[in-house]
Amino acid sequence: MAGQAGAVLADAAAAVPLLSVEELSVDFRTREGTVRALERVGFTVGRGETVGIVGESGSGKSVTAYALMGILDEAGQVTHGSAMFGGLNLLAAPERDLQRIRGRELSMIFQSPRTALNPIRAVGKQLEDVLLRHGNLRARDARDRAIELLAQVKIPDPKRRYAAYPFELSGGMCQRIMIALALACSPALLIADEPTTGLDVTTQAVIMDLIRELAADHGMATVLITHDLGLASEYCDRIVVMHAGHVVETAPMAVLFDAPRHPYTAKLIAATPHFGGALHTLAAIGGSLPDLRGALPPCRYATRCERRIEVCDQPPLSRDWIAADHLVACANPL
Repeated sequence: MAGQAGAVLADAAAAVPLLSVEELSVDFRTREGTVRALERVGFTVGRGETVGIVGESGSGKSVTAYALMGILDEAGQVTHGSAMFGGLNLLAAPERDLQRIRGRELSMIFQSPRTALNPIRAVGKQLEDVLLRHGNLRARDARDRAIELLAQVKIPDPKRRYAAYPFELSGGMCQRIMIALALACSPALLIADEPTTGLDVTTQAVIMDLIRELAADHGMATVLITHDLGLASEYCDRIVVMHAGHVVETAPMAVLFDAPRHPYTAKLIAATPHFGGALHTLAAIGGSLPDLRGALPPCRYATRCERRIEVCDQPPLSRDWIAADHLVACANPL
């Protein structure tokens, strides 16, 4: 009986999401007015799962990541919501608690490695900084561990690269350094914000394969933020689609691509090149993102939507679970 009870408790613990974001709303104060960058954003990430957050530039993907990490610009403010991570609400936690888990349990790969890395400090020393701050290592052991991490992310000749500066390395190499920094303390959750930006297609595949391999080795969950649906379809278990600060659809990867229900999701897929597809079949998404200052309609996609009906302009925004794992924020879905 004791063994059965333990198994039930283990199953229950596994069923609890590693990260659960609910009703996240973020405003930015500007000279032109308040920008409502995020409104009621919600999603979950399971242990060991890879969740993709996709959408056009300006849809709120990176702002979501910065809010979760507690590194929003001073003009940004979380106005509502919660983000439970291991029993800690990331949105309400004191800065000292966030400093304790950032880099250790929760890490992030930033969009541009050349600007994220310190240009006047050797990359090995930057790895040592993380290890000494979060890894509970003695100074004499940090160098060896830093070289091990460089080898782990497949940096050639890691002992020599340890003393290199970011400007001496290629974009792909700098991205590998960023991955090593993020994984130095084996976090439970990695947020990868456009990790292949500015890289050629071959290097993109190498970097993504490396992230997937290391995530599997460490049992780590990953949030992949990207505008590239093709990339998300290859590496993600579930997809969260964002538009203008709203989550408009959430579904398992195969379900989303086989049967998108939100008009915006369908347009994104239609605008994404795929192997064997002809260029003339690609279709642009009409219109543009709305101005996020001032009054906004319940559905921020309504002015661009061919399926707009009267109820679309009546609050609140419709959010319906059309299946146990498929959420659509649309009053007139496909």
